[in-house]
Amino acid sequence: MYKILVIEDNPDIVANIYAFFEPKGFELDNAHNGISGLTLASNNRYDVILLDVMLPGMDGTKLCKKLREELHNKTPVLMLTARDTISDKVAGFDSGADDYLVKPFSLVELESRIKALIRRHQDSHFEHSITVGKLSLNTEAHTIVREGKPIKLTPTGFKILQTLMSAAPRVVNKNELEEKVWGDDIPSSDALRTHVHGVRAQVDKPFDKTMIVTVPGIGYQIIDPDKE
Repeated sequence: MYKILVIEDNPDIVANIYAFFEPKGFELDNAHNGISGLTLASNNRYDVILLDVMLPGMDGTKLCKKLREELHNKTPVLMLTARDTISDKVAGFDSGADDYLVKPFSLVELESRIKALIRRHQDSHFEHSITVGKLSLNTEAHTIVREGKPIKLTPTGFKILQTLMSAAPRVVNKNELEEKVWGDDIPSSDALRTHVHGVRAQVDKPFDKTMIVTVPGIGYQIIDPDKE
């Protein structure tokens, strides 16, 4: 089911959200301040983020701006706030929020908004061509080209490269990459490393500059080496 990050410091609101969504099969994480919320959002994959504006440590508007501009995180963000003026809403949207819900709100409406955001986000990712630097991948033609040279990968290797390129330049953690490639049927712990090695042999080894980077203890990312 869907995974939601709730960045909210009001324990009653958090408890109500958990009580409503967990029985429906949603998986939830919670942060009580902006700093821990930013850390969770940076290190994990979520389908949607529920973000309070008035937070200790870092307010929601600043947090959302950091997600979008510094971390290039595209996860849908729904802001929850008691502020309901037009200028407040404009500030929220300008920071990168996708939707805005004023407190107090109906949990039924919140669920509807969440599902609509997730649908829009998934639809926007049906892109046929992805490009990072001089590397291009076409999901429709199932082709990969780097610097004008075609690259052949196994189906698993293709999924790994597609996931890394779609997320670029964000670091994709190991668990997220495994989930995207294998779903719930994840193989042995060494399988991902072996497949990434195979992808590197085709994508990086024949060329002068490395694009696939290991981030120790976290996962992998793909970069444009000409921008480094």
